[in-house]
Amino acid sequence: MYKIHHRAMINHRFLPINIMGMSVDDWIASSEEDTWSLMMKKVANFHHKHDFAGNNGHDMGYRIALTVEELGELAAAVTKGKPIEECAEEMADVLILLMGHSLAMEIDLKSAFESKIEKIMQRPARKGRLGIRVTEYQG
Repeated sequence: MYKIHHRAMINHRFLPINIMGMSVDDWIASSEEDTWSLMMKKVANFHHKHDFAGNNGHDMGYRIALTVEELGELAAAVTKGKPIEECAEEMADVLILLMGHSLAMEIDLKSAFESKIEKIMQRPARKGRLGIRVTEYQG
């Protein structure tokens, strides 16, 4: 299990955020009924069904490689002009993997999202060579 204690930097101050998530079994047993919890429960059931934890499916090196593969499939669907349904399916693959990463590392992805979106909403937008960018990068 990963015991991660992070702090979010908001307005140049570090604030503690609660990112300790639940295990696969905790999600399966959860009685929460909000949309996010139901989605996480589905991903947890998928991990449980295939025993990801017992079959190297929670190894983050392996999971990152799978994510790169799925991002490539999404990029190909977009750049080749494939039907929007195929783009949506590839995007869903990436989302399911990211949700699975949070299971593997027991990170509260919803809390991390809320903290991050609050942080980036404070940033200015900049025009780069390829389009709009919202970043702390000053170069």
